Amino acid sequence: MVFRKLPGVSASGMGLRLSQKFVFLLFLSGLVTLCFGALFFLPDSVRLKRIFLSKTEVQPVTVGSGSENDVREHLKRPKEPEHTRGMTPGKGETKSRKPPVSNEATEERLAGGKAQEDLTLSMSKADALTERVFDADQEANSDTFNFKKFQGCLLKPALGRDSGSTADPKTNDRREKVKEMMKFAWDNYKRYAWGKNELRPLTKNGHLGNMFGGLRGASIVDSLDTLYIMGLMDEYNDAKEWVQTSLDLNSNGEASLFEVNIRYVGGLLSAYYLTGEELFRNKALELGEKLLPAFNTPTGIPRGVINLGSGTSWSWGWASAGSSILAEFGTLHLEFVHLTELSNNPVFKEKVMNIRKLLNKIEKPHGLYPNFLSPVSGNWVQHHVSIGGLGDSFYEYLIKSYLMSDKTDEEAKKMYYGALEAIEANLVQKSPGGLTYMAEWRGGILDHKMGHLACFSGGMIGIGADDGAPEKRQHYLDLAAEITHTCHESYTRSTTRLGPEAFRFDSGAEATANRLSDRYYILRPEVIESYMYMWRLTHDPKYRDWGWEAVEALEQHCRVESGFSGIRDVYTLTASHDNMQQSFFLSETLKYLYLLFSDDDLLSLEDWVFNTEAHPLPIIRKSCLQDEVTEEKTVSE
Repeated sequence: MVFRKLPGVSASGMGLRLSQKFVFLLFLSGLVTLCFGALFFLPDSVRLKRIFLSKTEVQPVTVGSGSENDVREHLKRPKEPEHTRGMTPGKGETKSRKPPVSNEATEERLAGGKAQEDLTLSMSKADALTERVFDADQEANSDTFNFKKFQGCLLKPALGRDSGSTADPKTNDRREKVKEMMKFAWDNYKRYAWGKNELRPLTKNGHLGNMFGGLRGASIVDSLDTLYIMGLMDEYNDAKEWVQTSLDLNSNGEASLFEVNIRYVGGLLSAYYLTGEELFRNKALELGEKLLPAFNTPTGIPRGVINLGSGTSWSWGWASAGSSILAEFGTLHLEFVHLTELSNNPVFKEKVMNIRKLLNKIEKPHGLYPNFLSPVSGNWVQHHVSIGGLGDSFYEYLIKSYLMSDKTDEEAKKMYYGALEAIEANLVQKSPGGLTYMAEWRGGILDHKMGHLACFSGGMIGIGADDGAPEKRQHYLDLAAEITHTCHESYTRSTTRLGPEAFRFDSGAEATANRLSDRYYILRPEVIESYMYMWRLTHDPKYRDWGWEAVEALEQHCRVESGFSGIRDVYTLTASHDNMQQSFFLSETLKYLYLLFSDDDLLSLEDWVFNTEAHPLPIIRKSCLQDEVTEEKTVSE
């Protein structure tokens, strides 16, 4: 290169200036490179990363990949306590499916959970940003689920031929009585607690509780489908209007992932599938997205508590060593599969399939699934196994996932029957008096106690009888009937003919609570749930008779002037009410009673499965829906 000599500038001076410029440009270039590279290490630079990373670049995938990877993969694809229900009776708090959480335990959780909260903070921020990216995609695909096509794939109308009315006048009268109970409970909730989560019928006011992260109206969302199937349309329309105008999902409090999922997400999903109202679908999807950051753990096993506003999550303070609870992270599958079905966004289903992947990978002691699992290491924390509190609905969701998939989810089927075999070998016991029950297993030592929550298992084993080994079908039906009989015995052996929270088979007692702390009844549904399933499977009239016994006992001992209340001691006729009308009484107990006294074609088991809050979700018939799509395309061409 030839440099033209400038006037008054010597060659040596010109070379010096060029040298300085070269150094300056080199420094500037390095600075720009350094700043550009730093963007990739900032926690909030997800969008910039996405711009510059090739879409075909292979990213490392782990069993609990965070939402950044989820969204990136989504963009690559073509569009398609005990686990009781809260606080100890007498305190007037909501009863959750979790063990009592004292103030001391809450403080311990807040202190101990802070480190875990910090661990998820940056991931939650990234999640919040990345979730916005697929908002536009979801809006663009808002019509991917066609409600009319879905209805055409049902084998029977959801509400049956005559809204479930039977040919037997006596049964219809009983059904009408249950409907009257629902209207009475609802009217008092509306009068004294509208917009709150639950009614306190004795003091005639509302209760919010601390399980729902600031969400309100739990009794409203939980009741939508019950009101609809009972034909209480004025009440249903009031509930729908409240959801439209007042259900604010932008809360900023700590919520139970499990309770919000089964009550709110489940309630909204079932309301959509029954009515086709887009309002319910949109709310369900919006809330489902708010739950996703709970999965941001090293294993993908979600933590039990989530702040719905910030997305931070942590484990319950009372949970051993910061563990997650089997019945909580194992009771998400049905709802999350349907969230993917309605949104065409695979992230929801991927989250719950990752849980399956890890559970299949780790060793199970004697084939059993312990109740506590570390979301960090992916290892069991304690070898405590229960079909009641802390474990219950995990097993329920295995067989129901198989049924809901139109019997195509072979993995769920294998896991369910494998678990049932281990349960029979290790937990199922026969008392000296001939009662079959499910004991609890603590590191190889049996605790001869069965909780009211475990009484759902009669119905569960019954609905799974047809799809196991053919030679075991009758065995499973017999086992289901025996367990349901035992749970009925726990009711008949009490003075009130209502069942205790837990009953034992030791010290000469059978199917009775010998501890004061186990004697309460909080309007639970599990025994009645098994009556309903066993009626539909066998049509043995005793199950309807047992259900009517429960109706009479509820009317006599739990009905008060302004609603229904749980009682503190089922073994005394001196009423001591707990002043709480649980939302699950409206969602589950009364719904299962109504179905028990209805024709089988009302929410037919050929078309519907019930989540653990008794919200009906439809069986997904992919082949039918795809045939409809293909047919529609052919017509349009």
